[in-house]
Order: sequence, then C-alpha cells, then structure tokens
Amino acid sequence: MAKFRRIGLTVKSGFDHKDEAIANVLDILHNEGCTIFVDPKRIHDLPCARGCGPMEPDQKIDLLLVMGGDGTVLRSVREMQDFSVPVLSVNRGTLGFLAEIELAEADHILPSLLRGEGTVDERSLLTVETIRNDASLFTGHALNEAVIAQGTIARLIDLETVVNGEPLTTYRADGLIIATPTGSTAYSLAAGGPIVHPSFKSALILTPINPYSFSQKPVVLSGDSAIEVGINMKIRKFADVDVNLTIDGQMYVPLQDGDQVRCTTAKHTVKFLRRKQDTFLRTLRTKLKWGE
Repeated sequence: MAKFRRIGLTVKSGFDHKDEAIANVLDILHNEGCTIFVDPKRIHDLPCARGCGPMEPDQKIDLLLVMGGDGTVLRSVREMQDFSVPVLSVNRGTLGFLAEIELAEADHILPSLLRGEGTVDERSLLTVETIRNDASLFTGHALNEAVIAQGTIARLIDLETVVNGEPLTTYRADGLIIATPTGSTAYSLAAGGPIVHPSFKSALILTPINPYSFSQKPVVLSGDSAIEVGINMKIRKFADVDVNLTIDGQMYVPLQDGDQVRCTTAKHTVKFLRRKQDTFLRTLRTKLKWGE
C-alpha cells in the first residue's frame, strides 16, 4: 500500500480538549512529512492548525482523518465528494464500531498506517430515495441505516413493504429500519436485528421497530434487492401521526400518506483504513465487552 501524504482532518463539533488532542495528531502528521488540510468549519481557527490549508470540497487528499465517534464518521461520509479516499477514524473514547484508533494509541499506531502498513476495508452504502406523486423528493446515502418511524404521537404506522416488485408484508409497527451490514451493529441491533459480518457487502437488513405482530421478524435480503416502502396513513386513527425518514440518525425528511421510500445498495463503497491484524470478531468482543 502506498504512503499517505496529503491528509484531510476533521473533528467532532465541540470536541473536548480539542486543542491538545488535535495538536498531538497534527504533530504526528507533520513528523511524517504530510501536507495537511483541515476542516474550515471546525478546526481552521485553532492556533495549532496555523499553517494548514483549508480542506475544500474538491480538495485532493489521500486520506480523510476523522477525530470523533461514529456520529462524526457518519457526518464526514455524508459530506464526502470523492469516495475513493479512505477514511481513518480516531475515537475520542466512546463506543465506536467505525473507529480504528483510540486517541491514546495515536502516537504509536498512526505513523505506521500513514506509511502504508494498513489495509483497506470497503463498506457498502444505501442509496435512499423518497418519491412523492411520482417525483423524486429526496435522494441521499446511508452508511448505517435508513429509518422510517412515527414522530410526535406514539401510535403504530402501516408500512407497505415490497422487495423486487413482490409484496413482502405490511409492517404495523413504530417503524422500520433498513440497514447495511455496517449498520447491523447500530440501531438495528438495538431493535433486535441480527449482526451481519461486513464482508457480506451484498446484504440488506429489514428490522421492524416494535411490530404489532410477533411473526414480523428481521429479514436479511440480498444486497441487489430493491426495497420499496409505502407510507399508508389512510386509516383514520393514523391520519394525525407524523412519519419521518431519518438517514444515519442525522438527516430527516418528513413523509406524507402515499410517499414511497426506495432503498438499494449504492454503486460505490466507503473505504476505511484498518490495522492488518484487526478483525470484525475482535471488534465485537471489544466494543460489546463479550466475555467480561
């Protein structure tokens, strides 16, 4: 693997002790001879970032370094313009399935990764589209999941679900999660969904949220499946329920009766820089504290 020399750096908004932590990482990058471009919205005004260029949307970089938790990674992926650029996450200390390095490990692990001694782990994305009156209302991408759920009033909603043109079921539930294998350890897991190894890039997971029927269980589908979910609010008692589409817990689109949400596996993937010795099973043991 080639060395990484042009590095983009972004951080979690409101990063605790960010001057000290960012200064430490910047020192490592400088010592490795890297050219550094920093997120102008979150870092550029810090004293430790003086001399670093701003990371513009079309900036040519070899690696995107993200300091924060999974939420920061999800935001960074959503803002990416070039999906060929690998992402390396430095965790700030909370549970993070997408993080590769803990902040305390950066001094001795980050240099070796910058020298090309890691491996690239590709993860699938969802393409999510909302259709209203036969017109596209919204199109976006999700690394973890798309969630269709009721909003302000705690009532069940009807979600008519079709896979590859064939009716699957109508979920009467609080909502429905459409997850990638990466997202199988996030909201879907909390809702009772299965953990799917990320090597199964061609997989989609349907996990209902508190379904009324005990027979409606999570379903794992082929990644080449086309999923359509219709919002049915014609039943009178559902008419005043707010329904929203949420992408990776960060973006939402209000939905109306008759709207359709279409989910497919995206053509491109997200690339994460990993240590060669790390495995998904080790991550599960560490993050979920199995055996402790």
